[in-house]
Amino acid sequence: MSIAPQIWVDADACPVVIKEILFRAAEREQVTVTLVANQWLRTPPSRFIRSVQVPGGFDVADNEIVQRVTAGDLVVTQDIPLAALVIDKGALAINPRGELYTPETIAQRLTMRNFMDELRGSGIDTGGPAAFHPRDRQAFANQLDSWLTRRRQMKS
Repeated sequence: MSIAPQIWVDADACPVVIKEILFRAAEREQVTVTLVANQWLRTPPSRFIRSVQVPGGFDVADNEIVQRVTAGDLVVTQDIPLAALVIDKGALAINPRGELYTPETIAQRLTMRNFMDELRGSGIDTGGPAAFHPRDRQAFANQLDSWLTRRRQMKS
């Protein structure tokens, strides 16, 4: 018997409102949600919600997720290199604003990320991300619902 697809969360930078959506989905859909972070995280008591604390350090949480993720899983992350690695393993990745990373779009996203890193490295102020908006929360919830629907269809 194969293990049902589950959700992995790159939790250090994940907005609280997104974690709350995931916690509700874990209970409603009986799907395992595992938060991975380099700090202790408070999670509600649930047999479907887990947290893994990893040591501090560059990409330690990302490496833990890559090591554990399997094809069909969903990874929630803002980290584009992490998204590329999990896509290579057959998982799906979305960011907390609801953007789905796909094999077709990830190369372009990596190129843009690297370009922006170069600009910042040369001292150019590129600004930060836009403020998190209710439409971002809704877009995330919609992408999550799509994945959960596909997961239900696979189980039946």
